[in-house]
Amino acid sequence: MKSKTIIAMLLSVTMFVLAGCADGGPSTDADRQETAAGEGTTAYPLTMKNCGTDVTFEAAPQRVVAASQPAAEILIRLGVGDRIVGSGYEIDKVPADIAEQYEKIPILSAPRAEIKQEKLLEAQPDFVYTTFGDFLTAGRTGDREHLYELGVPSYVSEFDCVMHQSVAGANFEMMYEEFRALAKILDVPAAGERLVAEQKAVVDKALSAIENKDTPLKVMWFYSTYGGTPWVAGPGGLPQHISDLVGVENIFDDASARWAEVSWDEVAARNPDVIILADLTRGEPNDTEREKIDLLKKDPLTSKLDAVANDRFITVPGRYMDHSCCTANAVPALVEDLNKFR
Repeated sequence: MKSKTIIAMLLSVTMFVLAGCADGGPSTDADRQETAAGEGTTAYPLTMKNCGTDVTFEAAPQRVVAASQPAAEILIRLGVGDRIVGSGYEIDKVPADIAEQYEKIPILSAPRAEIKQEKLLEAQPDFVYTTFGDFLTAGRTGDREHLYELGVPSYVSEFDCVMHQSVAGANFEMMYEEFRALAKILDVPAAGERLVAEQKAVVDKALSAIENKDTPLKVMWFYSTYGGTPWVAGPGGLPQHISDLVGVENIFDDASARWAEVSWDEVAARNPDVIILADLTRGEPNDTEREKIDLLKKDPLTSKLDAVANDRFITVPGRYMDHSCCTANAVPALVEDLNKFR
């Protein structure tokens, strides 16, 4: 890495060291302590292709910026929370079992905003990871190529190489490969396999409990509203994959994007049997479960839908609707309630 280049640039800005102190991970404290230091099994320099770009790591990163909250949560569960020197773009409550570690990480962004490039560079990272690819662009957190020239390689989730675009073959295996890739970059491959095994076990157990899968219900994955317009899950993302796994029909599986702007008239015309609600705590209008239900019940059009009139709602944390450390937990949450509605 070009450490001299980035250090020279950083001398031109006011620097302060932001040290993360979390040591989260997927299993026991002993497991986390074992993996956090690195296992010494990754051969460097390591080059891998990410979102169509070859990225080279000269050594295991030690000063990591997680450019989104889900990215930070994944890193904590890989046992490298103590290497995170900053995070940003908080969208949801942090899972209780890693909240203490997460709270020790400096937040480099304003509320509901991405990290700005100046703040990123002040943290002196040697690696940036984000689950939202549009953050690593000029004018936002920083252009990937420019950061790489400064000695800061990056990894963008393959689910979001292009914002909101449907991703062919999006499934849990793709998410597991992301965990493995990150674990290899950070020289903790055993932690990656452990996290994959835990997530697979959650999914397999839930799927074994499905009842009446041959009677598909129509569902809408309702993320939030922007300017009063609903945003829902379309094809090419984990909500679609989960729908296929649990045997329900996503009413917007023909949308043009992974996350799509639709109209309330379209929602009413497609008349979902069940509405899956994202419960978000970031503070945007109609983000929380309660706000969404109130909106649906008060609107003259949606209040007449069977799902709304009969309270056929399933609520999941917002991060379950996208790639995160805990997306697999959406499966048991859905299965339990869908069995009641079928």
